[in-house]
Amino acid sequence: MLTATTYVARPPDACWRAFTDPAVLAAWVPGLRRVRVIATGPDARPIEIQFEFSASLIYTLVYSYDPAAREVRWEPRAGKRDAVRGLARFDPFDEGTRITYSVEHGDGRSPAERTSPQDILDAFARWMQDARR
Repeated sequence: MLTATTYVARPPDACWRAFTDPAVLAAWVPGLRRVRVIATGPDARPIEIQFEFSASLIYTLVYSYDPAAREVRWEPRAGKRDAVRGLARFDPFDEGTRITYSVEHGDGRSPAERTSPQDILDAFARWMQDARR
């Protein structure tokens, strides 16, 4: 599993809420074309989401949440060869948030389809700063 960290000058709760909101994922995840929530849990959080990057790169991920630790984990369900598994954690740091992001790519992904964890974090940090969420 590959891991990266970054700092965002925004509160941990704001980062946590934005990162776990499927309605805004396509706004900051590089190459993501469509997001569809398949199922939600009793707390209304999405527990399964379908991701479409291209006509040939479509998969679903199942999510588990630890709100007290501000940690979210995901693992593939449909399209496992092309999917990712990983986690993100949002910790208070200085006046903002230190985000740790770990990802493991499925064997079916080509090198061009493998976004580094640092690229994902950089995209999220830029979006959070630009959007002032």
